[in-house]
Amino acid sequence: MAIQHQVSPFLNPGAVSKAESLAMLHLRRDQTLPVKLTQHAEKSDGYKEGPVTNTRFGSFPHSTLIGLPWGSQVRASVVDTGSRGRQKQQQQQNKKKRKRSPTDEQAIVVKQEENDGGLGGEAAAAAATTPTKVPTLAAAASGFIYLLPPTAELWTTSLPHRTQVVYTPDYSYILHRLQVRPGSVLIEAGAGSGSFSHAAARALFNGYPAESNAIEAKEGARRQKKRIGQVWSYEFHKQRVEKLQEELQEHGLADIIHITHRDVYQDGFLQDPQSATEPQADAIFLDLPAPWLAIRHLTRTPVPPSNKGSNGASSGAASRSLTPKTISNPPETAENTPATAEPPHATEFHSPLNPNATVRICTFSPCIEQVQKTISVLRELGWVEIELINLAHERIEVRRERIEASQIDNSTVEESVQKLKDIDGRARQFRTEWHA
Repeated sequence: MAIQHQVSPFLNPGAVSKAESLAMLHLRRDQTLPVKLTQHAEKSDGYKEGPVTNTRFGSFPHSTLIGLPWGSQVRASVVDTGSRGRQKQQQQQNKKKRKRSPTDEQAIVVKQEENDGGLGGEAAAAAATTPTKVPTLAAAASGFIYLLPPTAELWTTSLPHRTQVVYTPDYSYILHRLQVRPGSVLIEAGAGSGSFSHAAARALFNGYPAESNAIEAKEGARRQKKRIGQVWSYEFHKQRVEKLQEELQEHGLADIIHITHRDVYQDGFLQDPQSATEPQADAIFLDLPAPWLAIRHLTRTPVPPSNKGSNGASSGAASRSLTPKTISNPPETAENTPATAEPPHATEFHSPLNPNATVRICTFSPCIEQVQKTISVLRELGWVEIELINLAHERIEVRRERIEASQIDNSTVEESVQKLKDIDGRARQFRTEWHA
């Protein structure tokens, strides 16, 4: 039985680049361009060579990028830049044509066939979606790029910024401390631009859900059910959710990362409030302005409603009453019981946390005031081993210094060593002054 599922280039890039898949064009240090490679004529934007990506280092037809091993150096190509303008001009002229009467139908068909190169309407549409055949292209002298597979690190540096993103030094440490591993289930609140989501999906990936379900259906009870690593991500901003859903579908991660439009402050993290099957998380990452308001939904026991202070945190004695109390009610009699009263129905409590494993949580906050409120609520709700970590990323500059042979006098070894020490001293002084 064939298993149908979309393979993600972030998780299974293969050995070579493929058509209709994402690739990273490395232009220079810290400048990477994500491009979906295609050969369809309808996406060529008028270029005779087919779809083309233009950069400051030249033009790169997709036909020269598809099928190459990852890491290949690709030189820019000479493309016919005038063909795009000619096609746009032709399209504008077609729009200005007068509306034809039914008596001109035969002439219309003939003219359309001429414009389509002798093809009818359906045949022309089919031809537009077929790969474009391009001639051998000459290399340009403008420059080159490196063709790289998509990774979480490259996506972080090249993604369209809709919010402030979590960068590689931060999410690498966070995933390490949360002990995210293949098969883990992670809750993320504040998806933003999806930087952390992509990194988390790679860390916990251990198979596609469609694959696992097909194997279980085939082998039945003979095989123990496999826990598939997944990210349950939540975002309050609807437009960000829609854009992130499009990107996840294009990247083949829609079955691994489940994005939900929700206000977790009010509605919590359960996918179905009446079911306790999802998400059952092993790890939690909160990138929120007020994480302490969401933490009250991340417990294994129900938290009674408490009065809210002006800052949104629990205040007064209510903040210390975090375990359900038994309320003693007076005995019901005919005098104090309404005739139409119905017996109360207690709502069953479900927790979004994994009941069979230790759960770890991380909040990401820039201000110490946020940290103080968060730690206070964590302690009240029974979280233990709380740590405050300050991450400071510093890049170390590596330089290559060339020493000419004429600079070294080989009269004696001592003099040569002394000259090398003098050169090293001047280099250190230069770096100290440059950093200052």
